[in-house]
Amino acid sequence: MALDWKIILDLLVSVLLVATIGYAVMLNQRLTQLRKNRDDLAKIIVSFNEATVRAESSIPKLRKAAEDAGQSLQERVEKAQSLRDDLAFMIERADTMANRLENAVRSARTEVKGAPGAVPPPVPRAQTGGNSGGNASVNLSSPGLAAASARAATMAAAAAASEMDVDDRSEAERELLRALQSMR
Repeated sequence: MALDWKIILDLLVSVLLVATIGYAVMLNQRLTQLRKNRDDLAKIIVSFNEATVRAESSIPKLRKAAEDAGQSLQERVEKAQSLRDDLAFMIERADTMANRLENAVRSARTEVKGAPGAVPPPVPRAQTGGNSGGNASVNLSSPGLAAASARAATMAAAAAASEMDVDDRSEAERELLRALQSMR
């Protein structure tokens, strides 16, 4: 019986040794893979470090570009606001001048209508188809009177505009007046 216990114990130790050897072989394979992966990992770490260095060096450039773009945008916004203010002023002045011109047109129309000796401009004669006497009827339609009123209003508006003090006009107003005068 004492011998049986020794054999059983030897068998148990040999089974445990076989298991230990199998585990050691498996561990050796994993260590070999780890060594291979360690070289790949080292290459990856080196490339990651290079990418990090490049990113860190490009951050100041990006900040400078963002600051330049922000400054350029701010300048454009300020210029746009200035132009908006100028346009608002010009619109206000143009509205005032339009009101003056409208009043001048109204007064000129009333003067043309109320003037007893006012002679309307020549109106084109309508042709008579079979009128053998050679008489042509004069067309005194409202478009002819409207054209005369428009001419008189334009002259009155020009007179009203010329009454304004030249120094009070801005450059834009002067350009507007030149453009209106060139359209006549």
